Amino acid sequence: MIALMSTKDEVREFLISRRARVTVAQAGLPDFGGDRRVPGLRREEVAMLAGVSLDYYNRLERGNIHGASESVLNAIARALQLDDAEREHLFHLAQGAPRQVDGPARSSEVIVRSSVQRVLDNMAVPAVVTNAQQDMIAANDLGRALYSQHFDVPGQANMARFIFLDSRAPDFYEDWPLARQMNAAMLRLEAGRDPLNQQLTALIGELSTRSPHFRTEWARHDVHEHRTGQKTFNHPEVGTVLLTFDAFDLPGEPGLSIVTYSAEPGTSDADRIALLASWAAS
Repeated sequence: MIALMSTKDEVREFLISRRARVTVAQAGLPDFGGDRRVPGLRREEVAMLAGVSLDYYNRLERGNIHGASESVLNAIARALQLDDAEREHLFHLAQGAPRQVDGPARSSEVIVRSSVQRVLDNMAVPAVVTNAQQDMIAANDLGRALYSQHFDVPGQANMARFIFLDSRAPDFYEDWPLARQMNAAMLRLEAGRDPLNQQLTALIGELSTRSPHFRTEWARHDVHEHRTGQKTFNHPEVGTVLLTFDAFDLPGEPGLSIVTYSAEPGTSDADRIALLASWAAS
């Protein structure tokens, strides 16, 4: 048995944090002045924008979201100007409430198929396979070379543990605060998707205990789907390199993604990746 996970608390904190983020001007409402005790919209303003009664919205914000209809959840999402990841998280919280986990929890331990490893090995760019809790469960040689510091620790390489617990992370990530923010937001999204993931629950507990930075980021209640973008790394062997990353779901392996990293052709970043390939092959 694992401990009671209070969905009510999660719903309450998530809705309050999202409501505080939206200003009257952003919501297109008139501002009649006067002091507001808290930033963002008032509960009655959210209720009006969503087309529900204040009493009903108050019940939702107290965490009583179980049974809320899809139309109501969509209306709340529009009123709070949630993005796609935040909307998905709200629906997962509603579908999972209440959630007291009794009995064996699901494990996410996975070993990738040999055919997947062959695909990785035939890629000409750094590539890794990650799961919901950001274990780096497979990689090609370039991927291991790019994330050499992540893989040189005992046990399972894990991106979240490196970002929050490894003293080398602030140097490796050019924008370490952003890396922390995005990482915690990704973990919260995954926790909403699968509350029975025992390894993810344990990871969040470990990071909450050991990292003040993680506790700060977790308290924001941000959620984020991190599928593509750019990252700048300060690699210990080849120096600073800007790479575009793309994440692809792995067919037949729910929860697993292949993440590739590519440099713009003809740039110094591409030259550094070529140098990294030589270093990895040596």
